[in-house]
Amino acid sequence: MKHFVNWNVNGIRSIIKKDFLKDVAQMDPDILCFQETKAAVEEVRSALELLPGYHVYVNSSKARKGYSGTAILSKEEPMQVTYDLGLEEHDQEGRVITAEFATYFVVTVYTPNSGEGLARLDYRERWDKEFREHLLWLSRRKPVIVCGDLNVAHQAIDIARAKENYNKSAGYTQREIDGFTRLLEAGFVDTFRRFYPEQVKYSYWDYVTKAREKNVGWRIDYFLVAESLMNKVQEAAIYNEYHGSDHCPVAIRIDL
Repeated sequence: MKHFVNWNVNGIRSIIKKDFLKDVAQMDPDILCFQETKAAVEEVRSALELLPGYHVYVNSSKARKGYSGTAILSKEEPMQVTYDLGLEEHDQEGRVITAEFATYFVVTVYTPNSGEGLARLDYRERWDKEFREHLLWLSRRKPVIVCGDLNVAHQAIDIARAKENYNKSAGYTQREIDGFTRLLEAGFVDTFRRFYPEQVKYSYWDYVTKAREKNVGWRIDYFLVAESLMNKVQEAAIYNEYHGSDHCPVAIRIDL
């Protein structure tokens, strides 16, 4: 049984000063994926030296320093690791890492936010299409596990104030929802929702409005697995007992 954990850390250098090391030790994942590391490759590597026992793979933003960024930590050494999508438009912000293992791929992603006033919504739609193509290309070789901050609440149950945000806020427009639906239609399963079709649980809360104290949240962090792997998933979880970021970790336990 393998324990996979995903966490948007909202700055690796910031979270490392909190209970992060204790929290990771307590979760003890076999694979740990991060988004929003917000640091250069060497800075992320340096911070993650405090987590021994993992092979570390880091992708950082080339366009803007201290922005975006992803990482994969794995106890088992992957056969191969690749970065980005191979498309210049999408490869400037360190948003994707793909790790290949003997019988599956793990892909971690930090999906672009559609931005203030939905200024990046057109770009986001292009991203969703190209990222889906990347996953389908991998799927032709072996099953894929996708985790990350996908920056979309898929259904009304996934967002505390659905009506107020619908088609007004980045992360809850019909175009973004449709992009996520197409991923599911392409053969991926939203693990948490498959296990808990009616459970209200969030993974992100806005710091500015102190939303976590009121549990006014969004579920935008996911583990998606190929339908062929779903029978191996024993549990899907949202660990909202862990603080340190404006997101909490999400996880699966899977027989691989």
